[in-house]
Amino acid sequence: MQTLTLGAGCFWCLDAVYQRTHGVSSVVSGYTGGTVDHPTYEEVCAGTTGHAEALQVTFDPEVVPESVILGLFFTGHDSTSLNRQGNDVGTQYRSSMFYRDAEEKARFADAIAQVQAQIDRPVVTALEPLGTFWEAEPVHQDFYTKYPTNGYCRFIVEPKLATARAHFHEWVA
Repeated sequence: MQTLTLGAGCFWCLDAVYQRTHGVSSVVSGYTGGTVDHPTYEEVCAGTTGHAEALQVTFDPEVVPESVILGLFFTGHDSTSLNRQGNDVGTQYRSSMFYRDAEEKARFADAIAQVQAQIDRPVVTALEPLGTFWEAEPVHQDFYTKYPTNGYCRFIVEPKLATARAHFHEWVA
């Protein structure tokens, strides 16, 4: 099994995608990249902790390649938008990849370079060392499944899930 830690704006969007991806065994929403121990959702949303909303996605690379997990990451958010995803604004919504070691950092940098080669606008996805990952409150785990009629889910998450299914139909149910 392999685990990647990725930030793509609000964690509810990619959580919904990865929860439905073949070969993914665990998706945990949380916070990382900041300076406060045990941050709360309210503190992170206030933008004062330095944390990003992020996911730890654990998958079997024998079933789903890392390239698909990273492809879903880049498909699921705007990697050219600095500290913003749609109406969500602030460093807590930054596009970010949190690496565990030099090898993972190099793989992430390669993935960014591949995306950059396909688009004209600069990719602003940050490469950051993974510090402590703080699990988000239970309400944020698998949010879309629990609250599918929530307005954010209907108007923000569902279109992103549809895009993921369209581009990665063999991987996303």
